[in-house]
Amino acid sequence: MLPFTWETLRLFLHILAATIWVGGQLTLAALVPTLRAMGAQAPKAAARRFNQVAWPAFAVLVLTGIWNIVAESDKQSDPGYQTTLGIKMALVLLSGVSAFLHTRARSKAGLAVWGALAAFSALGATLFGVVLAG
Repeated sequence: MLPFTWETLRLFLHILAATIWVGGQLTLAALVPTLRAMGAQAPKAAARRFNQVAWPAFAVLVLTGIWNIVAESDKQSDPGYQTTLGIKMALVLLSGVSAFLHTRARSKAGLAVWGALAAFSALGATLFGVVLAG
């Protein structure tokens, strides 16, 4: 059996939190038409419940992301790594801010724009995370 290390735990927690944050957004978006058919309040109720899981997952992502940066400090002298990390961090920030604004939106247009921006920036952060992992 391969060893279980702190790196294993760090990456597991980061990936688990990403599956909740990113995957949950995509799943909830796919369910919106069905939820709307169940009643006007169903999408809002599902979103409120999702937020109870999603925001703690986002916090875990940020904390394990910091842990990742510290653990990979030997790579930070590489300008390409720094640029990629900077883009990922900007996408993470955009995802969090957009998701927050989505929760505050009152119009259908606001919900759509902020929700789409949150999801696409979360997907972008995921992609750049894979690039960083090599």
